[in-house]
Order: sequence, then structure tokens, then C-alpha cells
Amino acid sequence: MTSPSPADVMMQMIGGFQVSQAVYVAAKLDVPTVLGDGPMTVRDLAGCCGAQEPQLRRLIRTLTSLGLFTMDNETVSLSPLGATLSRTEPESLYGLACMWMETHYGPFSELLHTLRTGEPGADKFYGKPFFDWAAEDAHRTEQFSGAMRAITEVLRKGMFDGYQPPAGDVVADIGAADGSVLIDLLEKDRELRGIAFDLPSVRADTVRSVAAHGYQDRIEVVAGDFFSQVPTAQIYLLSYILHDWDDDSCARILQSVAEAGGPGARLLIVETVVPDNSDPHLSKMIDLTMLGVVTGQERSAADYVALLDCAGITLDRIVATSTAFSIIEATVRDPRNVEISSASTQPTNRMLTK
Repeated sequence: MTSPSPADVMMQMIGGFQVSQAVYVAAKLDVPTVLGDGPMTVRDLAGCCGAQEPQLRRLIRTLTSLGLFTMDNETVSLSPLGATLSRTEPESLYGLACMWMETHYGPFSELLHTLRTGEPGADKFYGKPFFDWAAEDAHRTEQFSGAMRAITEVLRKGMFDGYQPPAGDVVADIGAADGSVLIDLLEKDRELRGIAFDLPSVRADTVRSVAAHGYQDRIEVVAGDFFSQVPTAQIYLLSYILHDWDDDSCARILQSVAEAGGPGARLLIVETVVPDNSDPHLSKMIDLTMLGVVTGQERSAADYVALLDCAGITLDRIVATSTAFSIIEATVRDPRNVEISSASTQPTNRMLTK
């Protein structure tokens, strides 16, 4: 079998928008969820999913060629790849697929606008910043929290395995969403207590999630705005937060943390770190999402050193994990120590691997 020509590869890339829509529609119709109970004919599947049989057959034929299903004449079976879109699978990406396609797909039609003006496509498409638009509707807020939960349960699964948090009694999760990352961390250290901090519009979902996991006695749910003030703690967890914001906004968040925690407070920043090479990496695809939707970006180790330094915080080390995400450990400096060594402006070489 000959390798595809450059033109063939480019055709696939150009048609990527059709594939993402097809995957979304299959998930939204609950095709993978229904097939989780066993193979079905296209006719029966159409009846269960509320779809037109001829159109569904064509959709499944295309997605079968991409590995989501298998077909034996008219009988359709679910593949392990397709199962990731089932609502009932433990490592389901259903919520993420729906959130991306229902909130990000439209703004990406304005990517050219972003490149020409510097304004996120979502600002133009929705007429306001993405997070302002999302916070206006309870369903969007819940959908976003669900997508972040999927990322925690699937893409960041096992991230804290073997990890020992810094010494401290209380860890405040800043921008906690449903608190799933904080719960995961507290499972590794039974002595820690937590504060789940996010906007008032998120609080009810966080309270439900914390109670569902049985952590209501160890986690306090607090509502507020991380741009103005955050709770007092010894350790601050910022998981997938800084990448959403531009440098100036990040500085405001970090200054809130530094003021509340004071000198010596520790930060655990969970993000992808862009490698200094041209190899494929999840961070580079996520950065494209940031480019089209918000003002944030994925950052390199050097970027994080500079970003933290401007807020009076020293990057201590970057802990590599078994996932594509890293744990960036940092410490709030004492402002009385005005002299900063030249080493504090360079990326740390202490990279730990699992």
C-alpha cells in the first residue's frame, strides 16, 4: 500500500471540520451509548436514536472508515475508539465533544479575524469575551464544568500518582470548577484540607460534586473572583487556569494568590508545558484552541519563569507526570528580599519523570 500523497493528506486536513461535526452528531444522537449494549442494525439504531435511516447509514459508513464503528452488512458494532463517546464509559469524552462543538466550533470561523486583529474569534462571534458569555447561562456553566471533569478523569488520569504535595494544612483550588482536581489531590494526602474557589455561578455544581464524592467535611466551597481576592491557604492549586488568560490577567491572578498566601506560600500550577522543539505535543493543539477562543496561551518553561517572577513568585521546579500535563511548583517570595538571582529568570533543570 502506497503512502498518501501530500495532496491527499492536505485534503484530509481541509476536511477536518466535517469529521469533527460527524463525530459530534454521532455522540449527540447517542449512537455510541446505544451500541454499548451490543451490535444493532442501522434500522434499529435509527429508531433508537431518532435519526433518519439513510442519513445515519451514510454517517456511520464514514465514521467506520475512521475507526469509530465496524459494520457487517447492516449490523453496526462499537469500537474502543467509538466507545470514548459513550455516556456510560468510565473514560468518556462525550461531555468534552459536546462542549467544544457547541461553544468553540462557531468562534473558530473567526480565526482569520483573530490573526488579523489580535482579538479572539469568540469575542467577535459572541459579541463579548468567551467566559462572560459562558457565565450567562447555567447550562453552559454546567457543560464547561463537565468538560473539565472529563479532562481530569481521562487526559489527566494518574497525574498525582506518586506525587507528594508541599507541606501545609490547607490547599485552595483557585478556579476549582466542580472540584475534581482538588478531590484527586486530597485522595493522595489524607491530612490535607481543601478550599474549592470559583465564581458564584459555579458554586452549586461544586457543592454537589464535593458531596457526591463524600468530601464535604474536608472541602469548603467558597465563591468569589480570583482577580480581586482569594482565600488564605498554605498551598494554592491552579489547574488549567493560567492558560486561559493573557499575561496581564495572569499577573492579577498570581498577585491575588501572593497577597492572600503571603511569603512562603506554595503554588501547584497544573498545565501543559510547550517543549522547545518541533515535535508533536498536546500543548500545541491546545494552544490553537486558546488562540481562537480566549486571550490565553500555552507556555514554555521560560514563559512560566518570567510570568511568575513578575508577580514576586519563584518557579522551584517542573514535575513531569505520566500525562501530557506537568505540575509547576513555585513559592511566593518575601518582598523584603528585593535582590533576585539571575537563576530565577531561567527555566529550572530539575525535571522529574515518572
